Amino acid sequence: MESQRLISSESLDIPRPEGIVQDEEDFHTGRYSDLEHPSSQGQDVPQDGDEDENDDVTNAKVVLVVAALTATSFLVMLDMSILPTAIPQITTEFHSLGDIGWFGSAYLLASSTMQPLTGKLYLRFGLKYTFLTFLTVFELGSLLCGIAPSTKLFILARAVAGLGASGLLNGALSIIAAIAPMHKRPALIGFMLLIGQLGMVGGPVLGGLLMKYAGWRWCFYINLPIGAVSAIILSSLYIPDGFIRSTAKTKLAVFFSLDPIGFVLFTAFTVTLFMTLQWGGSIYEWMSPVIIGLLGASILLFTLFAGWERFVVGENAMFPYSMLRKRVVWASCLTIFLLQGCALIYLYYLPMYFQSVKGTSPLSSGVYNSPGIGSQMLLAAVSGVLVGRMGYYLPWVLASGMLGLVGSVLMSTLTPETSPAAWISYQVIAGIGRGCGTTMPMVATQNILSPEQIPLGMSLVAFCQSFGGSMFLMFAQAIFSYSLVDGLKRFAPTVDIPTVIDAGAAGLRDVVQPGELPGVIKAYNLSFTREFYLAAVAYIAMIFSAWGMGWYSVKKQKGGSRD
Repeated sequence: MESQRLISSESLDIPRPEGIVQDEEDFHTGRYSDLEHPSSQGQDVPQDGDEDENDDVTNAKVVLVVAALTATSFLVMLDMSILPTAIPQITTEFHSLGDIGWFGSAYLLASSTMQPLTGKLYLRFGLKYTFLTFLTVFELGSLLCGIAPSTKLFILARAVAGLGASGLLNGALSIIAAIAPMHKRPALIGFMLLIGQLGMVGGPVLGGLLMKYAGWRWCFYINLPIGAVSAIILSSLYIPDGFIRSTAKTKLAVFFSLDPIGFVLFTAFTVTLFMTLQWGGSIYEWMSPVIIGLLGASILLFTLFAGWERFVVGENAMFPYSMLRKRVVWASCLTIFLLQGCALIYLYYLPMYFQSVKGTSPLSSGVYNSPGIGSQMLLAAVSGVLVGRMGYYLPWVLASGMLGLVGSVLMSTLTPETSPAAWISYQVIAGIGRGCGTTMPMVATQNILSPEQIPLGMSLVAFCQSFGGSMFLMFAQAIFSYSLVDGLKRFAPTVDIPTVIDAGAAGLRDVVQPGELPGVIKAYNLSFTREFYLAAVAYIAMIFSAWGMGWYSVKKQKGGSRD
């Protein structure tokens, strides 16, 4: 329908420099790619025939912008992977082993609740300053994490960092689209994500070094200088928006164009749901009035949100129904929800296994965690290239579920005496499984949607990825807490359980007697192996959800009628 198409240039209420976006074809082909404002230099935007005379990608300013965006991507990935290495020391200093789930979930919860709104913010307020705002919030969150004096303030600081991170990847991809022609974007995006993934791999090792020589707070201070350099570079250069903005003319119209009611309902739903999962079985009994009330409130809020988006906002919703009804879309979202949840179980709990059960240092635990992350990175790159040549993505998703299941079953057999050869090979198998499926839900979603719906589809997939990680960390924390108490009662009945829990994973050897230590280690080992039962169940569900993504080839012409 015409109402769903991009607004024509004649209807814009905001003046646009001549030549930036003349029509919808220019918008999709990227022929508005000069970093310098065209009208300010009396230049025309280069056409296909004279691209060689004004090659934007080799322009030094474009290189600077991509370098700044790459550094930002690296920071976000580093921030996610460096935290698990620091968690044992954080729990020991704050005596807060029971809050581990919130350390990761506060960040992911804030990021996932904000994710649906980020696209609307970029569309309304432009790329450059919206991106800088998100970067500033992320940096503020990192600073607050570094100076946090208590576990409650640390969790709040992680939430602030998550709010900032929610718009950085979307913004980086949009800026690249605005400064580079279409045929050069894949190389730039690939470079940015590759360096970003190095942050994921290097996080445990760098975290171990910082823990050894500077302290856990420097795991967050390190974000400040790198982010500051990126901000200085981006603020000093002109970046075209690369899209047509909304026609809302008043501040009130701008406010309501962001769908604030839907955002509030969605945020309230996610918060009440997470409180239910966090408090149930730990602070309150699962059948207590508080937990039942929170669960009922979350169901009601989700119903109100779904009804508001479907029947009131319609196709201008954060996630339009016409997109959600497609089988490939919701199957891809469910698949990445499960896959990301499994990935974070490995990322967050393996360093704790090595530090508590094996008694290694933070640096060593980071190194020991790298085989799984490295194999995941390698297979993510290889599978992406091969899908482009072979066409079909479904075999890779099925392989991801099957290998992930095998790896999780093997990881559940870990003991304090497990040899390095065993836990390295187990990690590699599980990492290969995760790598096979990492990008496939995004590929499947793009392959099934029309060009106009792809940005919304990517926003939905990104949300499910963040939300899945948050949910699974909460599930994992509940399993860990229950299993640890159960294990201590079984294997170390003479220890004071609150003292062991307050000591944290890195400090358990300082609070128990030598004769009690083997039993405490067995209790920790039991807690970790049960985490991989959860991952195994999720991989089984993923094998079934993958079939919903369909036997489609990315080489074939997209069919908007697929569902």
